[in-house]
Order: sequence, then C-alpha cells, then structure tokens
Amino acid sequence: DKEVRAIFLRLFAQLFQGYRSCLQLIRIHAEPVIHFHKAAFLGQRGLIENDFLTKVLNGMAFAGFVSERGPPFRTCDLFDELVAFEVERIKAEEGNPPKMIKHVRELAEQLFKNENPNPHIAFQKVPRPTEGSHLRVHILPFPRINECRVQELLQEGLTRSQGAPPATRGDKKCVVPAGPPVGMCTCF
Repeated sequence: DKEVRAIFLRLFAQLFQGYRSCLQLIRIHAEPVIHFHKAAFLGQRGLIENDFLTKVLNGMAFAGFVSERGPPFRTCDLFDELVAFEVERIKAEEGNPPKMIKHVRELAEQLFKNENPNPHIAFQKVPRPTEGSHLRVHILPFPRINECRVQELLQEGLTRSQGAPPATRGDKKCVVPAGPPVGMCTCF
C-alpha cells in the first residue's frame, strides 16, 4: 500500500514541479485568495498542448490542492520536500530501476512512519485463547449501569469542555520551500 502511494507521490512531484512559482496571492478581498496561473505554468514548461495536464489543472481536485498547499506559511510535509529538493533525483533515477525502487521504498517507509509514529502500539499481539476456555462457566455478568451517574458524568464533562479553550494541534508551521522555478523544469 505505501509503495503504491510512494509511486504516486513521485509522479505528482514530477507533474507539479515548479507549481509554487505560479501561485499568486490576491489581497483585494477580506481574506487573501490564492490563484494559480495555469497559462504561465503550462507555457514555461512547454506543455500548452498537453490535454492531460490541462484537464488536471482545470479539475476541482487541483483547485483544492492549490487552496490547501498554496499558503506560503503552513506545515510542510513529504510532498513539499519532494517538489522542492528531490525532483532532480527522481529524473536521474529514470534510467536506473534499482535506484528508483530503492527511493520508492524509502518514501514508503517514511509514509509508514508518518502514519504510525509508535509502531509498538500499532501492532499488539492478542493472546490465543487456551484450550477449552469456551467451556468455562465462571464468567461474570456485565454489571448494571447507573443511568443517573452516567448523566451526571456527561453533564460534568460538558460543563468542563465549555469553559476550556479549544484544542489545537501542535503542527509546526514553516515557510514552504519553493523549489526550482518552472522555467528550470524540464518536460517529462
């Protein structure tokens, strides 16, 4: 699963290399709007006649991509690092399948680590039931729940949560690396 995702990550890094240099921040609205200059992107890469890339850039998924990844100050991830620093490595590996496979496996490992920061917790072994355990009769019945106490605890939790500040994630924001400009990107 992670290796397939790593292959797609490499593909999109190549496909969108230099996209950050074609982002424009429009500040005439109350909230700044990020616009992607499609014609400049396609023109500088010499792909104006490429129907596939034109359709990708006109799609709703790409509009969401621009609005999510466009801000210059946000949490960076593996895709940002690939687009900014690894595109040349990806191109160099095209003629060398063992190096390509090694890089895909490295990316897959990084994806796995990002999703499972504590691997010892993710894979706990459940002991196999002993022989004849299903024949035991000394199983205690589930205790009755005191409905009044449950309501009290719920109300107490609601009261506490209303006065508490909203929880925020501790993602560290940074300036997103721009990578090479579109003019320096070569066609694939």
